[in-house]
Amino acid sequence: MKLNEIRDNEGSHYRKKRLGRGIGSGKGKTSGRGVKGQKAREGVSLNGFEGGQLPLYRRMPKRGFKNIFRKVYAPVNLTKIEKAIADGKLKADVVVDEKALAAAGLIGTGKYAGVRLLASGALTHKVSIEVSGASAAAVAAVEKAGGSVKVTVTKEEAAPAA
Repeated sequence: MKLNEIRDNEGSHYRKKRLGRGIGSGKGKTSGRGVKGQKAREGVSLNGFEGGQLPLYRRMPKRGFKNIFRKVYAPVNLTKIEKAIADGKLKADVVVDEKALAAAGLIGTGKYAGVRLLASGALTHKVSIEVSGASAAAVAAVEKAGGSVKVTVTKEEAAPAA
């Protein structure tokens, strides 16, 4: 096979629809867009527009409140820490902090205010963990395995001032 013999597979390439090439073409004059007006023009998107009537999204009642100062913490379970130690991504003899968890790939990339340790799973290694927050059950599980948990953020710092 030579370069000049290469062809697309049969039916893989569909010819472009030729618009505005006379009334005999079937797509002449208005090019299949109907007649005149805003929607006959290019680049018009009218989602939600109801022609002077109040749009549905404005008629519906608004509910709730979105706190723009909310702090989101990345959740890390004991199971993930145990697996990372077993896989060699974390060392049990050094302090496991948020930088170590990020380097091991346990925290996803995002705008997190810190890490919160949760008690899902069990821990068998003696680990010293330093995180922004931890559940009481997680602290108990780590201490039961012989390790320790240091929480760096207090409850007052975690919740924004009202």
